[in-house]
Amino acid sequence: MSESVQPALAGASPLKHERALERPFRVRLRGSVLSLIRLPNQRQLRGKLHQLSITGGLMNVDKPLDEKLKVELIFHIGKLTVRQRAEMLFPMWATQGWLQPFRFLELPDGSRNDLEQNLLGFVQTAEKKAS
Repeated sequence: MSESVQPALAGASPLKHERALERPFRVRLRGSVLSLIRLPNQRQLRGKLHQLSITGGLMNVDKPLDEKLKVELIFHIGKLTVRQRAEMLFPMWATQGWLQPFRFLELPDGSRNDLEQNLLGFVQTAEKKAS
């Protein structure tokens, strides 16, 4: 383990220590990326991505979806169009609608790498704009 990581995690339990090292980075999009949610009955709903990582994310929706519901998510990030199956997790009430967490199901390695590269590009572009 590198020395730069150890001080930040000093005093953490071994389980938390492992999770912190394995957890992918998250990008806060704050509703700037629109998404389409295709339900199992082929109905479509709109959402706005609030946070995104290579394992899943959090989106703003008008009405919450059932926990464990399997859907297809479609959205654009950078030059990448993501069309991936996801499982909805337990929704949370927010001041402006609902926050619906989700996790990707069976994301192929190639798609995972593409998504990670586009998320890094999104962060770099945001940093340049802030400078």
